[in-house]
Amino acid sequence: MTSRQMLLCMQFTSGYGAEPGAWRLPGANLSSYTDMDQFVRYAQAAERGKVQLLFFADTPVLDVDLEHQAPHHPIDPLLVMTSIARETERIGLVATASTTFNEPYSLARQFKALDVISHGRAGWNAVTTSDPAAAANFGRPILSRTEKYERAHEVVQIVQALWGSWEKDAWVLDVAGKRFADMDRIQPVNLQGRHVASRGPLPIPPSEQGQPVIFQAGGGSYGLELAGRYADGVYANPYTVEDGQAQRQALRDAAKRAGRDPDEVKMFAGFMPTIASSRRAALDRRRFLDESVDLRQRVRYLGAMIGVPLGYDQIDEPLSAHQLADAVPSPHDPRSARALEVVREGWTLRDVIAHGVIDYHPVVAGTAADVADHMQEWFEAGACDGFSLAIDSYHDGVDAFVDQVVPLLQERELFHLDYEGSTLRDHLGARHQYGLDPCVTEPVR
Repeated sequence: MTSRQMLLCMQFTSGYGAEPGAWRLPGANLSSYTDMDQFVRYAQAAERGKVQLLFFADTPVLDVDLEHQAPHHPIDPLLVMTSIARETERIGLVATASTTFNEPYSLARQFKALDVISHGRAGWNAVTTSDPAAAANFGRPILSRTEKYERAHEVVQIVQALWGSWEKDAWVLDVAGKRFADMDRIQPVNLQGRHVASRGPLPIPPSEQGQPVIFQAGGGSYGLELAGRYADGVYANPYTVEDGQAQRQALRDAAKRAGRDPDEVKMFAGFMPTIASSRRAALDRRRFLDESVDLRQRVRYLGAMIGVPLGYDQIDEPLSAHQLADAVPSPHDPRSARALEVVREGWTLRDVIAHGVIDYHPVVAGTAADVADHMQEWFEAGACDGFSLAIDSYHDGVDAFVDQVVPLLQERELFHLDYEGSTLRDHLGARHQYGLDPCVTEPVR
């Protein structure tokens, strides 16, 4: 195999899939939202494919109209992951938890407990929250951007200090000497910041990887600084190879500014594959999934992307020659050039939308080889270190990716044949860390 191998992460959302209509797909388990056995089955399939980690996004608010759509997020990511941890052996488990509305002691205890339960496979995606509805759920005001990130730095540092408050050899288990642990090696952290504080210590010993791995998914200069200082994995949303290259380089530069080796930080590019026997079959699958979205709004938005007024009455027709002559990509939306490219191929508007030109990640709807080709192009161009896979519908999409795409990636020597270690740090090639990292952080005072 080549020395550089791509990393794969599967995003798990509500239990149905990344597409809003996934719950309606024939054969889907309609109870997947609350059925832990279903989550376990998907996780075991991903582990069979040697996928390095699962990712559970979370926003602490009900943000969809349940009349027509399933929720965006699991019922509780940490509890779902704990269920999965007991039924899997190697795959990593990463969940989002907000630094804006959670206290560092609770975060430290919950994620380190998961890390111990999973034998060193846990990761925390540390992000800020800006949603006013989420703030209302906690009875708090929205902080300014500067304050949100000040608090985020404090929370991450205190959490990491708490993770290290039980030293590695503190658990002596000396039956003859009647000593359970050495309390001289389990000490408070006594950290006080402007926004948060904690005394500690945690009553939890280290896991096989020491402590959870930090991930990050924020954008802009503030998010880059947070990722560069603390994260070993970063979720990004580039829409083109060039954008991916630029985001990855900016991330590496941020790590270097923080005094770290840029190779320590791995960027996962979001990607939405739909796998079928042909491109036509894949588009038909996505057309069915699109029945749960507001296609009238999407037609209007597509028109704005290409500078041509479009109406829903044209959804089953391609653009006319006159419309094509007037079409130009919007400079305000990085997806517009791809949208216009698909429009010019002569597809109906319904099929153009089914190509995923308005989705929040790049979409490939086609055969397993089409999906593998996209991943190979991005990876070999240095546009990412791996992919965060938003599978359209889990009930058959996870197996399709594992059984059809993974073997192609392995044959092309782009993806490993088996896990080489047992912890999430092993899977990422992440540095060892226990407690605060003295190379990149100054403790909160």
